[in-house]
Amino acid sequence: MTGLGPVAWPPAPIRTERLVLRESEARDRPAFIELFASPDVRTYLGGPRPRAELERAVPGTPGRRPGLFVVERAGAMIGTVTLDRRDAERATGTAEIGYMFLPSSWGQGYATEACTAALAWFTETLPDEPVALCTQTANTRSLRLAAKLGFTEAERFEEYGAEQWLGVRGAGAAATGGE
Repeated sequence: MTGLGPVAWPPAPIRTERLVLRESEARDRPAFIELFASPDVRTYLGGPRPRAELERAVPGTPGRRPGLFVVERAGAMIGTVTLDRRDAERATGTAEIGYMFLPSSWGQGYATEACTAALAWFTETLPDEPVALCTQTANTRSLRLAAKLGFTEAERFEEYGAEQWLGVRGAGAAATGGE
């Protein structure tokens, strides 16, 4: 993935009814390690990474880069939302949203709330750009979230040994390269 382009980063923290979307801080390191080590979180993302490896590799302030929002609830990180550019082989330059949340925050609407806020920021910042969302078709929770967020299917394809679903929203589906 590549950066978002000419976007000032980081934006001011984005506040929703229950959450804050903000830039990463050093205090988020344990939650980043938990996200990447969790078998539940990483089921559809290539599997968990060994915790010992993460303890060595994760920097003091992880995830500090344009397009990555830490999602905070009651002063603690519960997940991340990312906005990146898709790889050139499949949709040159199209922005793509991604998200990971700690299992303790699942089923409470936080992903919907955080992604809605990130998409609103993106639409305000880059108003004429579409956004893509890609997930495995086996990930029914992610497919439900995609529908709630207004994504419509553009294509299905095989990758990483599984069927993938690619959806788009905004500025027409032609930007995905899949039509």
